[in-house]
Amino acid sequence: MSSGVVISGIGMATPLGSGKQLFAQRLFRGDCGISPITTFDTSPFSSELGAVVADFNPRDFISTKNLRKMDRLSALAAASARMALDDAGLGIDASNRDRTGIILGTAFGSTEVAVQFAGIIFSEGPGMASPFLVPNTVMNAPAGHASIELGLRGINSTVNHHEASAETAVAYAATEIRKGRADIMLAGGTEIISEFFFRILANFKALSPLKGGPEGARPFDVRRNGPVIGEGAGVLCLETRAHAEARGAQPYCEIAGWGMSSAPSPPTDWPSDLRGPVLAMTRALNSAGIVPGDIDYVSAAASGGCRLDALEAEALAVVFGSAGKKPYIGSIKGAVGESFSSGGIRTAAMAVSIKEGVIPPTVGLKNPIRPLGFVMGKKLDTSIRYGLVNGFSSGGTFVSLVLKNMA
Repeated sequence: MSSGVVISGIGMATPLGSGKQLFAQRLFRGDCGISPITTFDTSPFSSELGAVVADFNPRDFISTKNLRKMDRLSALAAASARMALDDAGLGIDASNRDRTGIILGTAFGSTEVAVQFAGIIFSEGPGMASPFLVPNTVMNAPAGHASIELGLRGINSTVNHHEASAETAVAYAATEIRKGRADIMLAGGTEIISEFFFRILANFKALSPLKGGPEGARPFDVRRNGPVIGEGAGVLCLETRAHAEARGAQPYCEIAGWGMSSAPSPPTDWPSDLRGPVLAMTRALNSAGIVPGDIDYVSAAASGGCRLDALEAEALAVVFGSAGKKPYIGSIKGAVGESFSSGGIRTAAMAVSIKEGVIPPTVGLKNPIRPLGFVMGKKLDTSIRYGLVNGFSSGGTFVSLVLKNMA
């Protein structure tokens, strides 16, 4: 039996639905989770769209006692973590809780709680601030709340790498298992759309439509004019293949390798050269012991961003340009938006794609910026030996994960 790290469970709350089954059904059908935001007034801005998690009831997954202490960001994470364990067929008890941990990524944390907390301090004074708000203002609140709800006593950590937060968390968690410091790890990411967060992005002109034209998410399209903000949580259950097989589990796929890099760039922009993204992808391939021609499908970081998509397309052309067999390429951010910590959702989607042999269409893509084998219009039924998930962050952080079919 192999000691490779596998994905044995998936939990998610997304703009396409909560739970793996509904999410996959809608994703492969080509549905879009983007619609006008109705929870706050967007009329002062040129942007009004968002990919919001709807029809989600945290009471279905979280105890009433613990839920009262959670903000929405943590509830999404804790519910998804519960779903991942259930999907893996795992229960937490005295026999495994000490070696079961959680590592989550979040880019901005609970901005709605932070604003509420700051508002009370400045308007009424520090003495009027509720002590129940304080724990939810910190970045590690989602991982902490999930750990309490599930009864974990293993590794507990949080990653904050902007758009690459969740992918980094997955690599971090897989490393802990490989080094023998944990038997089971929950890993992924969580993010919410708050009025404050939306206003900041809109004021900084970081959302579609950046250059005029209709608002919308169009990854890799010549008509792209910026990303559409999204939210949601995606959590994976990781363990060794030997551990999974010993209890009769049927994993989705193996995490075969990962690569990370950085490149000098402004904090809110992208580098002008390709060395960062090319290095991350190349290191991931080397870590997995494969060559570019082994990759069948790339789940790209592209979100419809003017500079990001061009950078990634060019980097993909460099990495796979000389490969005898070119991979299919797509991005699910046209369906779920750019939630900054969507890497947990996107890695889960890749795991399902590998297991089911289906590549989802890239919603919003009609006129590609390069001829790179993009999957458009409708899903593609094909076997996937290896899949590559890219997490690219403004400020110059790049992470790539390689997932392997176990069949």
